[in-house]
Amino acid sequence: MRITIMLLACLFLSACDQGAKSPRGFSLPEGDIEQGQTVFKKYGCNDCHTVAGEKADSDASYLISHPIPLGGSSGRIKTYGELVTSIINPSHKLTPRRPASFTSEDGVSFMRIINDELTVSELIDLVSYLQPKYKVMPYRTTDYRLYQLRIPEKAGENND
Repeated sequence: MRITIMLLACLFLSACDQGAKSPRGFSLPEGDIEQGQTVFKKYGCNDCHTVAGEKADSDASYLISHPIPLGGSSGRIKTYGELVTSIINPSHKLTPRRPASFTSEDGVSFMRIINDELTVSELIDLVSYLQPKYKVMPYRTTDYRLYQLRIPEKAGENND
């Protein structure tokens, strides 16, 4: 019976694989954080984005009315794969909290596509710079007291 259950579990898990589009095995080599910051400025990312923990220039003029923050606290980790995808395919997953003014009528991000300019090394450095800016904050648990299970006494037993 255990073997059957284990085989079924393996089948269900293998069915979750997305085939050739699966992110399984995706890994980046170490990047240079300082070079990543340079890349961020080189491609004008700071024209539309602020970065958590970084002091914004006092004379900064953004191309949009409300710069989009990168980094900060989140309930889950921001992975390298998500950051790479956000950079090379900005329309892939748009944050629902962003105003519609950041997208075209058909829902495409206005973020400039830099795929033909950005080198792989620059992409790795940029992601190495941005990823540590995201901090995972554990979600708050409730303050309810734990309840103990009470086992009913068997008939005829005394607790004397």
